[in-house]
Amino acid sequence: MKSLQESAKLGLSGAVWLHKEDRKFLGGDRISLLEQIGELGSITKAAKAVGLSYKTAWDLVNMINNLADKPLVDRLAGGRGGGGTTLTAEGKKVLREFQIIQEEHRKFLANIADKLGDADSLYQLLRRIAMKVSARNVFAGTVARIVKGAVNAEVDLTLKGGATIAAVVTNGAIDNLGLAVGKEAYAIIKASSVIIGTELHNTKLSARNLMCGTVAKIIEGPVSAEVDVEVGGGNTISAVITHESSKNLGLVVGGHACAIFKASSVILGVS
Repeated sequence: MKSLQESAKLGLSGAVWLHKEDRKFLGGDRISLLEQIGELGSITKAAKAVGLSYKTAWDLVNMINNLADKPLVDRLAGGRGGGGTTLTAEGKKVLREFQIIQEEHRKFLANIADKLGDADSLYQLLRRIAMKVSARNVFAGTVARIVKGAVNAEVDLTLKGGATIAAVVTNGAIDNLGLAVGKEAYAIIKASSVIIGTELHNTKLSARNLMCGTVAKIIEGPVSAEVDVEVGGGNTISAVITHESSKNLGLVVGGHACAIFKASSVILGVS
């Protein structure tokens, strides 16, 4: 008797992704979340409708807005109900475009399914390359400056809205990633590497990255608190700090705060 793996036929399926230049931007799962936000007006309800946790939905919305040229989701402070979360005009436009190309994508798959031979090797390749990043903060930008030293290099990445993130990586990483001024790249920062402070505009710090803005969300836990700070240009950075620190800083949604992280804490990536 054949095993289930031997007898099961590998079918052809696919997911539509929208790209901005060479950047992977939106896929069906995130589009579904946007659709539900547009219909329900609440991140909490939208997350439940698509089978996501509230926290995961917030993280996806932050990433979508960080990577979009213009924010797709407009959020008003208001606790776990989302405070009247809506899609922007740009968000609605993206949904309309996606519906058109999704239908064409279905037709495309139907046309080539019978022409494709053994798809197992393709399946294995896609499994290797379809990796997801566990770090909370992912920003898309353009390399504005590279200064090489004997071993390491400092790279400045300009985000939409004009903010800059500085990273220190090895010269070998520069060569392996093919980084050059004007090239698109990603900055990845773990939430645990981000320090939150207040009233730091005139403070001298050794950390290269200081991004100030408005507290968009606080999730308090018995030990730690997750804090999201909107830093302009549709970019939001998340930090995980202690509950006691959150309390001592007096952080509140809508209040001012700054995110601080070292250049050495930034990981760079390319598509």
